[in-house]
Amino acid sequence: MNNKACCKKDNTDIPMLADFLRIISEENRLKIICFLQSGEQCVCDIWQFLKLSQNLTSHHLKVLKDFNLLNSRKEGLSVYYSINEEELNKYRELLNKILSKGEFYGKG
Repeated sequence: MNNKACCKKDNTDIPMLADFLRIISEENRLKIICFLQSGEQCVCDIWQFLKLSQNLTSHHLKVLKDFNLLNSRKEGLSVYYSINEEELNKYRELLNKILSKGEFYGKG
């Protein structure tokens, strides 16, 4: 008997993961996450890396920060961003659990 645990009606992880995937599926947001894998960066370095206006870059950073995927700190007039590893790991684990054949079929 297959117990498709991840697909049960009461599984609240699915909508949460869908929201996460919607947030990071935007190309520039995904680029920001990739860029920040190397460590904390100033917003000025991020927008130059993306080759976008500072306003548009700030919008994408705000979306990621509001979803708790980024941390920020202010130093003088500069704002520095880094990945919230704990939050990102939560979504990595959830995605792995759902996509894992053993978990999906209730074998893992």
